[in-house]
Amino acid sequence: MAKQAEKYITTDGWSIVEDGFHKERNAVSESLFSLGNEYCGIRGYMEEGASAPSLQGCYFNGVYEWAEKTNETAYRGIIKRGHYMVNAVNPIKTEIYIDKVKLDIGVCKIQNFKRKLDFKSGLYMRSFTVITEKGKVNFVFSRFLSMTDCRSLYQRIEIDVDYAADIEIFAGLDFAVKHWGKDGRWTKVKSSAEGLNCSALGKTQSTNQYLACFQNIELSHPAKTETVESGYSVGAKISAKLKEKFTLTKHVSSFVDKTGKVGEKLLKNCKPSAISYGDALKDNENYYKKFWEASDIEIVGDEENQQGIRFCIFQLQQTYHGIEPTDNIGAKGLTGEAYSGHAFWDTETYCLPYFLFNNQAAAKDLLLFRYNTLDKAKERAKELDCEGACYPIATLNGNEACDLWQHASLQFQPSTGVAYGIMHYVNVTGDTKFLTDYGMEMLLEISRFLRSRGEYGADGRFGYFCVMGPDEFQMMVNHNCYTNYMAKKTFEYTVQCFEKYGDKVNLGATKEELKAFSDCAEKMYIPYDKKTKLFEQHDGFFRLPHVEVKDIPITDFPLYHHWSYDRIYRNDMIKQPDVLMFMLLYGGDFTFEQKKANYEYYEPRCIHESSLSPSVHSILASELKKHGEALKFFGFASRLDLDDYNRNTCEGLHTTSIAAAWLNIVYGFGGVRSDGEKLIINPSIPDIWQGYSFKLNYRNCNITVKVQKGKATITVSGGSVNAIVCGKETSLSGVTEFAI
Repeated sequence: MAKQAEKYITTDGWSIVEDGFHKERNAVSESLFSLGNEYCGIRGYMEEGASAPSLQGCYFNGVYEWAEKTNETAYRGIIKRGHYMVNAVNPIKTEIYIDKVKLDIGVCKIQNFKRKLDFKSGLYMRSFTVITEKGKVNFVFSRFLSMTDCRSLYQRIEIDVDYAADIEIFAGLDFAVKHWGKDGRWTKVKSSAEGLNCSALGKTQSTNQYLACFQNIELSHPAKTETVESGYSVGAKISAKLKEKFTLTKHVSSFVDKTGKVGEKLLKNCKPSAISYGDALKDNENYYKKFWEASDIEIVGDEENQQGIRFCIFQLQQTYHGIEPTDNIGAKGLTGEAYSGHAFWDTETYCLPYFLFNNQAAAKDLLLFRYNTLDKAKERAKELDCEGACYPIATLNGNEACDLWQHASLQFQPSTGVAYGIMHYVNVTGDTKFLTDYGMEMLLEISRFLRSRGEYGADGRFGYFCVMGPDEFQMMVNHNCYTNYMAKKTFEYTVQCFEKYGDKVNLGATKEELKAFSDCAEKMYIPYDKKTKLFEQHDGFFRLPHVEVKDIPITDFPLYHHWSYDRIYRNDMIKQPDVLMFMLLYGGDFTFEQKKANYEYYEPRCIHESSLSPSVHSILASELKKHGEALKFFGFASRLDLDDYNRNTCEGLHTTSIAAAWLNIVYGFGGVRSDGEKLIINPSIPDIWQGYSFKLNYRNCNITVKVQKGKATITVSGGSVNAIVCGKETSLSGVTEFAI
């Protein structure tokens, strides 16, 4: 693996810390120190601004704009207009002047810079000292988003001086934000200000969604104040001659109207929370205390990976925890504008397992997002001249948003991923009511699409022509093995569900239709060589020119920025696991020998240009007892953003990769498999670790797995679980110890 770490974050098990101002890495830090609570996300930008690389960003889940241009001449099947998550109000707009000189740490002389994000409270703090001609001014900036009242953001600015300093602060709300470096798409509808408090109402230009914000400020000492309203900005200016410590505390309550039906009434109808900064912070501490008690992963003997996995879990919880069934998980969460805030196929394959074992109500909501957008998936299938439902490759609202035809029209991972997610949800929860109320309708429509999109070749075998699998370095291929295999499993599961529960639903599925699904599955072409035990990624893959991945210079990454588009496509280099991916998802279908042969063939060809890649390799390496490789890939996965392996953390965090890092522990070293009727636990431990533990909720039972050298202790409360542990069937209850 040619990629290298860029380390500058201090190692700590319960926080991330930047000691000293790394100006050139400021945009990376903004991503790492992002805050979120699913409702809202805000990057770790400096509220007062700084002359340094920066992406000032605040985003609200499900608030989006249509693309500026409509492609009316687009060929059939290519979307006419996309949509994207829009950068919203700057709720912590701040300007500070010291003795009439604007505070800008990119220019000013500073000392003792430090910023810290605490995983136990969600509190982000930044501190430094400014050296002026007259003396020193110490600043501490703090902020957090409430996890219990998700509309609330709190900000505090503490100033301490060693001389009588003239300080002027503007604190307000600003809708004059930029998106992708261009002027924003917001219209400021109304604003008002009285004393230190103000409110502002903004509206998106093309989707008519509204955002109302209310600012409340408290000062530790009396100061001269005046209201300021200019253009898209409204707030208060505070002036004081400081001789002692001074504190400004700000509370912003934000209310979103995604439907446009409430509109201007938001300002009248919404009541901001009256909870104080201190009480809200205590609520956050209590929230995270309960959260970590239920969901922590502890690693003994590896501080870097301990920090890495807790960072991943913390950011995943910030991104989504099931407060709103119309929300989904974007590839960058709420931490940046790359990928336009879209949800992709990895929601059901990479993110869903975390919620299945930690927050099943949230897992159900993720699948309900797909059910509630089923009609749009049906429309998409028609655009592709097919039947049934084709889920979009990229979306915020259920419509296809990707205007790259080679992805939007050739990749069917979202549809088979939804089918897999339904199966996985029912396996883990036992919730067959969800299956009959929602799941079977989705399965039927997905199978109808897969049947209509696939074709029988001249040899009588069924499959998919002119497609693209998870490995996006190969397009317009025939019989991509992942696409064919996942479709086969979808057909089989759909038929199985209708055979078992068909009398409980009335969805119009006929015996002839179900028989056709079975025929497609039975005659599905799966490219496989019995002698080598290799699955061919697609017809002709084995004959492609070879590229030695290890010889590619580090300066060529990311490849999309340094190689021509067509150069990437004409060799056997793999962007991310394709064959290995379906061997992981349906691990029970394959032998140890098959997994070993395919891992050893495909791993050297993988460039890991996708952040989703390292964890899959680590999980399979662990299963194949390649423990050194497993640990190497795990470190890459758990610290992908912390150490900026892909050199693009500045654009936002890799949220689905963060979820994959959790999989890395649980499915990798923990050996958990949940694609069959019984839960499998087959733990191992890396040599450098003294121990580790993780927790699961399965069929309403709480399971704690603690692994040490030579043994695993499994504790079950709330009932018993039939499982296969270390290769043996057993009924788990209470405390059981196993030799490993």
